Amino acid sequence: MKVSSKNRLMPIHADLFNGDSLFHRIARTVCRAGVLPRKELYEAWETARRVRRRFRGGRVVDMACGHGLLAHIMLLLDRSSVEAVAVDTALPPSAGKLAGVMAEAWPRLRDQVRYVSGDLEEVPLSESDIVVSAHACGSLTDTVITRAVSVRARVAVLPCCHDLKTCRDGGLSGWMAGDLAVDAYRAMGLTGHGYDIHTAVIPSDVTPKNRLLMGWPSDQQD
Repeated sequence: MKVSSKNRLMPIHADLFNGDSLFHRIARTVCRAGVLPRKELYEAWETARRVRRRFRGGRVVDMACGHGLLAHIMLLLDRSSVEAVAVDTALPPSAGKLAGVMAEAWPRLRDQVRYVSGDLEEVPLSESDIVVSAHACGSLTDTVITRAVSVRARVAVLPCCHDLKTCRDGGLSGWMAGDLAVDAYRAMGLTGHGYDIHTAVIPSDVTPKNRLLMGWPSDQQD
């Protein structure tokens, strides 16, 4: 099974996930919705479980959320987070269908996940939040980081679409590939704002854009 496939998971694919693990339960639920590309399931899962190893509790704010699966999984992996906000400038019409099947499988999620359609710059944030984003395109990743830093919130991003016309590379692209230079400069920027960072990767067979950057204020426990 090609986990990077952009084909939608449909009800007929549920038999591919016949185990009792949380991931398989989530996967079968996503299949029932019939709206999500396979790669987005794996991206959200691999991102969320790595973030939860570092960050516990807090309200989850999933920026450039798409269907909002990352927000749901973050809550499933840590019950001490009691709320998630999934925000995007243009929510997919089928996001509600995914939310519906997730709430059928885990009824507590019905009142815990809230979708917001609007500008990422306008979403209120607080220091106790965990701001996450999986594949916010280009400079949107920088917007997510800037918003989190502005309130000293924890942040985790899985960047993609590194456009060197809109994303700063800090002059590092003379030494390394442009996309890596952009992400290295983002990491340097977080440390310059008094953040500790952790870098990781999700499996490359899920996506080649697999660099995960996490940061938290240096005066907080990681």
